[in-house]
Amino acid sequence: MASNEKRLDQEFWNNLYISQDTGWDLGQVSPPIKEYIDTLKNKNISILIPGCGNSHEAEYLLNQGFTDITVIDIAPILVESLQKKFKSNPNIKIILGDFFEHQGKYDLILEQTFFCALLPSMRQKYVLKMQQILSENGKLVGLLFNKTFEGGPPFAGSQAEYEKLFKNNFDFLKMKLCQNSIKPRANSELFIEFQKK
Repeated sequence: MASNEKRLDQEFWNNLYISQDTGWDLGQVSPPIKEYIDTLKNKNISILIPGCGNSHEAEYLLNQGFTDITVIDIAPILVESLQKKFKSNPNIKIILGDFFEHQGKYDLILEQTFFCALLPSMRQKYVLKMQQILSENGKLVGLLFNKTFEGGPPFAGSQAEYEKLFKNNFDFLKMKLCQNSIKPRANSELFIEFQKK
């Protein structure tokens, strides 16, 4: 496991961006997340996107008038590119760093292919960190895979596993199979809306 953990470090992710080996990137905001964003009335809530990648979700939020967005990723080349892309926008904060060392408080955290990129041994740590940085009544919202993969990343997961993993720290407002996933991910994504206990 230790050698595997070393493999998924900053260098590993940075090299994927350098070689543009980013199969997880949809090239657009994911439809289920877009639909959720469209229901949000308060544009001033604080929003975090961990493991943000090319930040299509952040771009969509900004275009919809949201004013307090933070994105964090571990890959320097990606963060540099995001800083150029969003340089004139005061409503987004771009952080190069390790999510698990990040400090802050957020009303909403958007999950999009971050959880599945982490080693399964990190999942309990993920749950505790999410609970720690969400404000009172804060929500973790987004997509989790409900399928098996060979190896990883992405790493497999199931609804039963998520129920067990999150139940002590979160109330489940929603966890259901997405009806509006992009075609390659049809019937394999769960939409989650979890509220901090």
